Amino acid sequence: MNLVIVESPAKAKTISNFLGKDFKVVASYGHVRDLPKSKLGIDIENNFIPQYIIPVRARKTVNQLKKLSQGAQTIILATDEDREGEAIAFHLISILEPDEKQIRKPKTQNLKFQRIAFHEITKTAIENALKNPRDINLNLVNAQQARRILDRLVGYELSPFLWKKIFRGLSAGRVQSPALRLIVEREEERNCFKEEKYYTITASFSKIENEGVKSQIIEAELYKINNELILRPGIKSKEEVSKIKKDLKNQNASVLEIETKEAKRHPAPPFTTSTLQQSAWQIFHFPAKKTMYLAQLLYEGKDLGQGPEGLITYMRTDSTNVSPLALKAAHNFLIENFGKDYTLSQPRIFKKQSRLTQEAHEAIRTTNPFYTPERVKKYLTKDELSLYTLIWSRFLASQMPPAILEKTTIVLESQTKNSRYSFKNNYYHLSFDGFFRIYPYSKPSDIQEKPDLTPQEEVKIVKITSKEHLTQPPPRYNDASLVKTLENFGIGRPSTYAPIISVLEQRGYVIRDKNKSFVPTEVGTLVNDVLTKHFPSIVDYEFTSKVEEKLDQIAEGKLDWVETIREFYEPFRDNLERKYEEVSKEDIAPLIETEEECPKCGNKLIIKLGRFGKFLACSKWPECDFTKSINEEISMKCPQCKTGDIVKKRSKKGQMFYACSRWPECDFSSSYKPTGEQCPRCGKPLVETKTKTKCSNRKCDYEKLKEENN
Repeated sequence: MNLVIVESPAKAKTISNFLGKDFKVVASYGHVRDLPKSKLGIDIENNFIPQYIIPVRARKTVNQLKKLSQGAQTIILATDEDREGEAIAFHLISILEPDEKQIRKPKTQNLKFQRIAFHEITKTAIENALKNPRDINLNLVNAQQARRILDRLVGYELSPFLWKKIFRGLSAGRVQSPALRLIVEREEERNCFKEEKYYTITASFSKIENEGVKSQIIEAELYKINNELILRPGIKSKEEVSKIKKDLKNQNASVLEIETKEAKRHPAPPFTTSTLQQSAWQIFHFPAKKTMYLAQLLYEGKDLGQGPEGLITYMRTDSTNVSPLALKAAHNFLIENFGKDYTLSQPRIFKKQSRLTQEAHEAIRTTNPFYTPERVKKYLTKDELSLYTLIWSRFLASQMPPAILEKTTIVLESQTKNSRYSFKNNYYHLSFDGFFRIYPYSKPSDIQEKPDLTPQEEVKIVKITSKEHLTQPPPRYNDASLVKTLENFGIGRPSTYAPIISVLEQRGYVIRDKNKSFVPTEVGTLVNDVLTKHFPSIVDYEFTSKVEEKLDQIAEGKLDWVETIREFYEPFRDNLERKYEEVSKEDIAPLIETEEECPKCGNKLIIKLGRFGKFLACSKWPECDFTKSINEEISMKCPQCKTGDIVKKRSKKGQMFYACSRWPECDFSSSYKPTGEQCPRCGKPLVETKTKTKCSNRKCDYEKLKEENN
């Protein structure tokens, strides 16, 4: 019997579908060894040797694997082909047969353990992998181990500093903290932003037709006055707008220029982890965590009626490389379904510019182009199908010809007594849809037929419209823009983007606004301020990126992992020791005494900061344990009990909500602001959303659009 070990039960089920009765496929359920939670678990004085243990959750699985391995002729380690997967394979050998030779030379020594790797879970890929086992890549293991140790050193030594100087439950991280800094700095930019009014002017032109012929209307925006460009964002004076409109009233214009150019839109490369997360957010509003969860399900396999099979390649990658076999399969599908016009004579090869990209890995693509979304639709959930369709169409589009657009620029000019005004508009016509045929997500929305005009033709100005605008602050980060920025800075790697976001939310450092973008909380801002001031290297983008590069160099066998950790740790430890002495709790979060007295002991209450924001506590704490939340009062009586006041509270997850000040005697609460009125159907309080008024009673479906209220 040959024992095959993978990480997850779903992956095990799919692979067992391809193998015969001589193979037994089982799951390790992730890592089987890790650092202990109760202590640092690193021998700092002895070259940072990690003290691995078998976690409680893994003990039952490990015992089962030991029993199975005793009767196995060969143990095949089929974990993922990345640092985490390589480390799991290493730890499995260390547990099942802790023999150094087994780890180093399983292939060449023809010993009991074999390591296989593959990019997709298909029958062909598994069979090829079994024919070509390889050694454990200790460089990858060392890189994973170095990352784990660095993260543990920062987390377990810096977090207690935050507990002592602020309050317990806070955390800092080597990658998490620079990500938090990005979000906090963007919010500071927004707070400092001063909006300004500006105006744009659009003219509607009418062709001068013969009597009885319907007039054609052309619109164009004013972009030059007296041959000088209107600087962005636009015209700043309302008086100037009025003057221009008056000057242009009842005027004619002539067609100064008509220029038509061919513009090609080329398809994007197949997805990497980062670009998949960005596109899934932009198109479906999937958070990074959800995108990776769905991709994992598609990778591990779905039963299409004949047993489970992987539908996409491995989803943690920074490569845009595609195997020759996959390129040929894509070509065959396109020829068969769309014809020669929609195929390329030679495959399009994408090379990522980053020096550290591992081109041996593949981009995220479908395992079989002939598994169209329509074909697999009945086997997938709605969200799985959406993500699969995105991956399938992006991969095939990357091997299709560019779309060809005709861009026509029309410039019209009106000469008045006072000035010369130039208007411009662009018209796009789709000459050949190319890859848009299969990937509509990037198709321009402004495709329209150009008007029938000729140079020097005279037209009449029939309407002048001005529009007032306000300059906008830089947008808050969302899942897509944060992942893109982290990647641009070289912070984190494909496997870390989604966990970074999850940790920031779990710690209460950020919450999401109505657009699901990230807003730093009071606690998140304070933690960032402390780290930026006292531990600048931890949140420094360039420093964090250089650490990532060194981890990549360890994976390539170019750097020693122990020396890399020592180079980082010794300055970090020295600075931490100094800060324990130099920084007091009052320096970071000074206590603010109020005039309110403690109802328990009569001493003054003070304002303190906790995980979910500010609260009141007795100044004699911990001798007196009285605490009270600080709520923002709304000028409104509770619509339910008519006695209490409506106050704004913060939930344990950091989200704001409205509730009665008499809670729990009165249980009214709502995510939306109450209107002060009762529902005409059930009598419960009405609340208002952005677009409508609705009942706060979930069992009542009463709602009214705001337009109807006017």
